[in-house]
Amino acid sequence: MPLSEFALIQRFFTRQRIKNPSTRLGIGDDCALVSIPDGFELAITTDTMVENVHFFAGADPELLGHKLLAVNLSDLAAMGAQPVSVTLALTLPNVNESWLTAFAKSFLSLAERYSVDLIGGDTTSGPLTLTVQAMGLVPKGRALMRSAAQPGDFIYMTGFLGDAGLGLKINQGYVCADPEAALTRFNRPEPQIEAGQALIGIANACIDLSDGLAGDLGHILEQSRVGACLDWKSLPLSNAVQSYINDTGDWRMPLTAGDDYELCFTVSPEQADKLTVAATKIGIIESQPGLRLNKSGHIQPLEVKGFEHFS
Repeated sequence: MPLSEFALIQRFFTRQRIKNPSTRLGIGDDCALVSIPDGFELAITTDTMVENVHFFAGADPELLGHKLLAVNLSDLAAMGAQPVSVTLALTLPNVNESWLTAFAKSFLSLAERYSVDLIGGDTTSGPLTLTVQAMGLVPKGRALMRSAAQPGDFIYMTGFLGDAGLGLKINQGYVCADPEAALTRFNRPEPQIEAGQALIGIANACIDLSDGLAGDLGHILEQSRVGACLDWKSLPLSNAVQSYINDTGDWRMPLTAGDDYELCFTVSPEQADKLTVAATKIGIIESQPGLRLNKSGHIQPLEVKGFEHFS
């Protein structure tokens, strides 16, 4: 006999013990209760992943469970927030117990790493759609935002650029000599929680790279009413991504491909020596609007566009 909605929740999603002191009441009532300590604000984000839009049909549920939570925690990282709790809404075409076991195991494993409590959500039937709302705490008035970049700021990013995009290309048929690292970056992104918190009071503006460097940096430029110039030679490209560019000539891929979930942020020259986060300086904020790229000494306009739904 198929599991009922409530039996499904009870079996797969209530074994986690409450870990975060801000969680007053979790799964089991009409609402969850979360306390906000004095001196903090609540940062809230929501992301949805839809089969055949955000992931391939038949994707490994263990990878989906990790990635679904990771992309939401990445949004909290971009604000400098400490994750507290999440809600989970699942729309499932059917109740597949082995799928749910693998999905829940990886989702809750990542939640446990960051002391994040699953405090509620919903389940319903329909095309496979996965939604998380994530909540975190940030010191009052000190959240990192997109709107505070200043002309003269240095632009930095954590990690490498374009590896997740290469992972997507591999899934689509590109043959790579050593595909594992790129596939891991695509399937199992790591939210930069500690880096985001370390940037509070140092970075002026910050965003996570979900839809591509050009598009996401473009959000900072738009919100801050500034422009920028990126230095091609400074971009942190792995050997695998560089080999892809050499093979295909597609140098735009690392600039426009999404799913890296690294942090891109701006820092004034006066604050740069205070950085404790491992990051690469990739450009500079300018007063002239628009995004430009310095490639071998030739400065050219760079279209500010990443992945967009309905485009």
